[in-house]
Amino acid sequence: MSRRWYGRDTELTVRMFLVMFLLAALYLLFITFLWASGLDFFSLAIIAAVLIGAQYFFSDKIALWSVGAREVSPAQAPELHAMVERLAAMADMPKPKVALVDSNVPNAFATGRNANNSVIAVTTSLLDRLQPNEVQAVLAHELTHVRNRDVMVITLASFFAMVANFLMRSLMFGGLHGGYDRRRGRDSAGGIVLVWLVSLLVWVLSFLLIRALSRYREYAADRGAAIITGSPALLASALVKISGTMQRIPQRDLREVEGMNAFFIVPALRGDSIMELLSTHPSLERRIERLKKMEQEMETL
Repeated sequence: MSRRWYGRDTELTVRMFLVMFLLAALYLLFITFLWASGLDFFSLAIIAAVLIGAQYFFSDKIALWSVGAREVSPAQAPELHAMVERLAAMADMPKPKVALVDSNVPNAFATGRNANNSVIAVTTSLLDRLQPNEVQAVLAHELTHVRNRDVMVITLASFFAMVANFLMRSLMFGGLHGGYDRRRGRDSAGGIVLVWLVSLLVWVLSFLLIRALSRYREYAADRGAAIITGSPALLASALVKISGTMQRIPQRDLREVEGMNAFFIVPALRGDSIMELLSTHPSLERRIERLKKMEQEMETL
């Protein structure tokens, strides 16, 4: 039986819209500047599109390969498959593929460009350390990422950030100097420096905005998990356990999976080693606070 997706977090929706609007405005200004500067933006965009297209269509395989995840059948992991199937039905979406990661780091992630091409992966440590109902809350969080098409959203939002990054590198190592000089018809050293500085600024601002968008998508996935399971407290409990366990995991094990921190439900990091402004995830305290607030709202309905 599917869950009723009641209500709307208006504040969260407005924040996500504002970030997307700012990204669109930034990228429009960037395109206008590159066109006015005489740079061959079309060729640059084609190269970036190929790179990000490969990332988009093969994100699931890349993500699974990077952490040594293996896809498992219902016969190999019957309880896990049963949980995912039941939660997918409640979320009114196709059942994703299921994968396991042999790791001492308790975590989970979702990948894939849409609901029909998605994978939910969990680590063996997560299954060992959490109660079954807490595991379900984590799975519901990841299913919400799939339902909201977060891989697609973040990939598309990153397109012009990749263009800016590629342009900076090309200008730094001389890959675009010749063509730029010929089009300007004169000494363009000053113009090259200006294009490089603008590209750097666009990349930095894009980085911060995309990080903010990623944090808001995490809040939305937390909300979806609470609605699917009917209990925000279950996800809160799971987040506290995962985060607390992370402090006792050997640094070597954390390094083995650090490349997937943007995908994990909780980054595999010790302590507050990074500012929230630069993080892909909100702080644990803020997530717990929102879940508690939602628990109170659900109790009044």
